[in-house]
Amino acid sequence: MTDDACGPRRALRKDAERNRQRILEAARELFALRGLEATLNDVAHFAGVGVGTVYRRFATKDELLEAIFEDSIDQIVELAKKALQIEHSWDAFAWFVEHVCELTATDRGLREMICSRAYGGYRVECVRLQLDPHISQIVARARDDGHLRPEVQSSDIPVVNLLAGTVSEYAGHVEPQLWRRYVALLLDGMRAYPGQRPMVVDALDDRQMDEAMKGWHPAG
Repeated sequence: MTDDACGPRRALRKDAERNRQRILEAARELFALRGLEATLNDVAHFAGVGVGTVYRRFATKDELLEAIFEDSIDQIVELAKKALQIEHSWDAFAWFVEHVCELTATDRGLREMICSRAYGGYRVECVRLQLDPHISQIVARARDDGHLRPEVQSSDIPVVNLLAGTVSEYAGHVEPQLWRRYVALLLDGMRAYPGQRPMVVDALDDRQMDEAMKGWHPAG
């Protein structure tokens, strides 16, 4: 009797887990396409499940975003750690920028999550905070070695991500790899060369960057 009694409960738990994974997969795809403006109702429709099913698994949109993006941002943290293991500091900087843009150029949701503080819960914010010192170190190494323009700061990296993403949104349906062209141009512009004119506008400092990230609401 015990096995018979537990059978339906086990099946229910399996169904619940399948629904949860279905919601997560659909939400990842939807946020990548449409950005963080998508609602839980949109996710339910995209996943082909009832709205109540989504709300039973994720009471708020931030809960769903946290479940999706904690691992995604942690993946960028791991990229930064790998970059710091590359001996040549310029190669490390360029490798990191190219690989981060590869993740974010075609994933609008991830790009918005990195560049805005309007969404995401405590766990996502903790991973963001882990990422910041690694990026600062990557930039400082290349700058101190004379490979990177002295004006370049770590706050320039999220802006590069935004620019690459804008290229994808504008022309990705025509040429999906076009963002690579403009990332290469940006990297060339950030590299130090003799006789360069100084930049006419400073990078955002930490306080300004924090204000920009808090003030930018991708969904409007």
